[in-house]
Amino acid sequence: MTNPTTLHIEHPITDFRTWKAAFDRVDPIRVKAGVLHHRVHRPVGEPNYVVVALDFATTAQARAFLTFLETEIWSTADRSPALAGTPRTKILESVESQ
Repeated sequence: MTNPTTLHIEHPITDFRTWKAAFDRVDPIRVKAGVLHHRVHRPVGEPNYVVVALDFATTAQARAFLTFLETEIWSTADRSPALAGTPRTKILESVESQ
C-alpha cells in the first residue's frame, strides 16, 4: 500500500461560519476528486485562520484538485466567501506514519 499524499492549505478568513459553509458545499466535488479524508484546523488564538489537510491516494489527484481550487474556487469572491488572503499550499508526500 502506498502512503497518501496530502494537500496542505492555509489562509486567513473573515468569518469561520461563512467559510465553513462554503467548504461544506464543495464536499461532493472533493469526494469525486478523490479526497480520502480531510482535516480542518484553526491555530490556537487565531480564530480567523484555517489550516486544511486533504488526503489523496496519489500526487496527481492532489495536483489536479489544487488546480481546480486555484482556477474555479479561489479565483472569485462569490465562490470563496470569507477568504481574506491568498492561500498558501503545499503537496506533501507521507514518509512515515504511526
